[in-house]
Amino acid sequence: MTRSSGSSPTREGLLHDRWDSPRRKFHDDARRSSAESDTRLDEVEPRDNRPKHGLFTRWAQRWFGRYQMSEKGYKDRSDDGRGSLAKKQKARGCCSRYKICFIATGILLAVFLIASGSGVFWVYNSAPKDGQSPPWYPSPQGGTVDSWAESYKKAAAMVQNMTLVEKVNVTSGTGWSQDLCVGNTAPANGVGFPALCLQDGPLGLRFMDHSTAFPAGITVGATWNKDLMYRRGRTHGLEAKLKGINVLLAPAMGPLGRMPAGGRNWEGFGPDPVLQAAAASEVIKGIQDSGVIATAKHLVANEQEHFRQSFEWGLPNALSSNLDDRTLHELYLWPFAESVRAGVASVMCSYNLVNNSYACGNSKLMNGILKDELGFQGFVQSDWLAQRSGVASALAGLDMTMPGDGLIWQDGESLFGPRLTEAVLNGSLPMDRLNDMVTRVVAAWYQLKQDNQTQWPPPPPEGEGGPNFSSFTDKKIGLIHPGSDDTTEAEVNKFIDVQGKGKDAHGRLARRIASEGTVLVKNEGGILPLSKTGSSNKRNTGAKYRVAIFGEDAGSGSGPNACPDRSCNQGTLGSGWGSGAVEFPYLTPPLEALQSTFDSDSVEITPLLSNNIPVKAPTSMLHDQDLCIVFVNSDSGEGFESWDGVRGDRNDLFLQKGGEQLVQKVARGCGKGKSDTIVVVHAVGAVVLERWIDLPNVKAVLLANLPGQESGNALAEVLFGTVDASGRLPYTVGKSLSDYGPGGQILYYPNGVVPQQEFTERLYVDYRHFDKYNITPRYEFGFGLSYTTFEFSNLTLSEKKAKSALPAPRLDSQVVPTTYSTDLPDPSTALFPPNFRKLKRRVYPYISSVSDIKHGKYPYPDGYDQVQTPSPAGGAEGGNPDLYTSHLTASVNLKNTGSRKGKQVVQVYVSFPDGVVDASTGDKIDFPVRQLRGFEKIELEAGKSQNVEFEITRKDLSYWSRGLGNWVMPTEGNFTVSVGASSRDLPVSAQW
Repeated sequence: MTRSSGSSPTREGLLHDRWDSPRRKFHDDARRSSAESDTRLDEVEPRDNRPKHGLFTRWAQRWFGRYQMSEKGYKDRSDDGRGSLAKKQKARGCCSRYKICFIATGILLAVFLIASGSGVFWVYNSAPKDGQSPPWYPSPQGGTVDSWAESYKKAAAMVQNMTLVEKVNVTSGTGWSQDLCVGNTAPANGVGFPALCLQDGPLGLRFMDHSTAFPAGITVGATWNKDLMYRRGRTHGLEAKLKGINVLLAPAMGPLGRMPAGGRNWEGFGPDPVLQAAAASEVIKGIQDSGVIATAKHLVANEQEHFRQSFEWGLPNALSSNLDDRTLHELYLWPFAESVRAGVASVMCSYNLVNNSYACGNSKLMNGILKDELGFQGFVQSDWLAQRSGVASALAGLDMTMPGDGLIWQDGESLFGPRLTEAVLNGSLPMDRLNDMVTRVVAAWYQLKQDNQTQWPPPPPEGEGGPNFSSFTDKKIGLIHPGSDDTTEAEVNKFIDVQGKGKDAHGRLARRIASEGTVLVKNEGGILPLSKTGSSNKRNTGAKYRVAIFGEDAGSGSGPNACPDRSCNQGTLGSGWGSGAVEFPYLTPPLEALQSTFDSDSVEITPLLSNNIPVKAPTSMLHDQDLCIVFVNSDSGEGFESWDGVRGDRNDLFLQKGGEQLVQKVARGCGKGKSDTIVVVHAVGAVVLERWIDLPNVKAVLLANLPGQESGNALAEVLFGTVDASGRLPYTVGKSLSDYGPGGQILYYPNGVVPQQEFTERLYVDYRHFDKYNITPRYEFGFGLSYTTFEFSNLTLSEKKAKSALPAPRLDSQVVPTTYSTDLPDPSTALFPPNFRKLKRRVYPYISSVSDIKHGKYPYPDGYDQVQTPSPAGGAEGGNPDLYTSHLTASVNLKNTGSRKGKQVVQVYVSFPDGVVDASTGDKIDFPVRQLRGFEKIELEAGKSQNVEFEITRKDLSYWSRGLGNWVMPTEGNFTVSVGASSRDLPVSAQW
């Protein structure tokens, strides 16, 4: 096809020239990738001048506050023996929706019809008017670093022997529920490349039997323990491998946690980029050391659930996260850079738009930043249905579409699949781009040694490999293609136990993570740790020590798996909800663990597993107690499910289900107001504690986050002092939601057909915001109490390399990517084979007729022919290698001054010089008061001390210059390095 560089209706491009279905055109116009302009990303500043109370917003506040486009699960047709799917609902949605949402959407259309004077189709044909993200083409080829060279050599040998349809098979999902995993590709049988199984998620293995429900990411972040982070990843990867999973959709580092009420914050590790990056890189190393491909997700700025996805909320477009280049690099991209540096083999692009260009069609993001600047060698996959265009997204850097469906769940009309085949044959998509897409996938497979048939046996009939489970039925025998019209059944669930046994049981690791991720924030009078025999301070001499346990969160409720994808808050809270949740093999409730830990000969336990104390409850239930323990919680999850008015994102930061009132009533009534109360909070993130935290009888508070299957056992270890209280906050606990500033607020009501969220706070997220505006939090970032005490002293800084403004120049790659023949095959070789049985809704690579191949001028995006200069910040995985050169060694002495063994997290913060001016732009550079740059968790016996050293790199001491498109280190003035136990407890500091 002849190339045309002229402007087009969307400069991200169209699918291809000959796609004449009115239905498809309608959806393509409404939801394709948005346009990219020639404006530099780093020259675009977020806009804050949009009207906030216009006609649309006022209407939306009325209607979107009531209704959400909720997605129901794919139901099994159990009457014809196809297995039960009632408990295995789909990951990210389907085409069945609540009827009321259609009413809300209809009203939306009517409002716009009246307000605009245009037709209804104006709304659904509306796309972002002008993308603010600059074009960056062509997509850089993989295979440019030494550490991947051998894998790319092997991949090239395989790919050059693939047919066109085999290449398309490797890059296209087969469609939702067409095979056994949540994501599946088809094989390239002619060269021996297998179908790949992709499976959620970051907390464990979704839709799985006999596997571990680990503590959530936010709990892992609260451990501040790099060894546990790695071990969790290694164990997680091992379980995936034993289940036949090639690609694990974990870890999550987006959302970062900009907004404390964000629905999926709990999947990541906390709102600081360095903490998030350290945890993500350790988890990735662990997963991939097990031989499984890890996935860094979701790229990028996917910070809230409201309006995250086209049509999920009744709007034709997703929300746009609008942020400047410095904010992108110094906050949201930082964890992805460290993930690429750790060798991650897959990255998932997100649902949302970034500067008004869909993330999965944003060439600057995928080509310019991820593949060029960060040197990413693996493949980019879409989030499920996050792809919104065909050729345009491939040109922009998307390598694999998931789950394969097009713009609608289970429509079988892929934006890749046969459309990709046609696009290559008609010349719209260059063959060398498809070759790179395939090679990246195959190279990742080789890089993780999945070609080793001893470790990864081939699937039947050649071997016994492949997935040994079904995401869509719990029965042993079930459909092999459950989303199609095929009735073929086989043994789809082999119920292989991957949880480990004995001393290697994975539950032991899950318990340790949960205990180290429990944060003790209040412990007046040293009430903790508790004694198993109770206290001698009893209300009734001679009687047993009386302990009352209150709250639904203390018990098992209706069971841990009562609701699909854990999408309800009942019983003790061990996980948030959504595609990041798993089936619990068991969940030990706190009550059970406390009953087994307290000495029953000395202690009498009275439980009330409700958040409502009956008016007619016996007096002894509350007034005759020596100690009361209250369990409360706060839940959230992914936006395709909702619970009790919580539509993914939390509506506030208060406790749910009357938790505030329960704490108040117990604290004021326990022992007639004379006995002590301990409060345990299970939550997806920060909660506001102000309504009860200062009540005189609330003596201890533990923030136990989301502890997973070992919840009660882990908590008991901390409560009774079997282990030290060593968790530290991975977020700031403010006194109100407003304390987090305008940038910390969810956009609950759309402010346009394409909702716009402006990241005007820039770098000032979480503790950075609190520090900048001198806001006193209830508990600061990094805070947590121990059962012992520690002392910091003797901080010294040793210069290893002098200050210099810029990193060393980028070196040319020493590895040259393989070149392939770009000759196009005869279109007849891509036809469906004779007598081929085509399954309903399944995605195939074949075309129906050679007459489908039409040639003409393809409207390539603006800037497509512009030669791009490689980023000076690039040159290796993670960026320019000089960014990771150490300039300073910080050494500090830590001493355990208490009476027992304990753990302390040594935290290093850097403050930049004052008065820094960017020479390239003349801008005065504003810096956060302090920024975390390193941490280590240290265990010491009582009275012992240890010297702890940290390497501080060039990147740690640099800011992103929008003028230079590079990291710049200030060379004038002094850096201050501060070390201590939290962001506001930094007793030692030194300057450089």
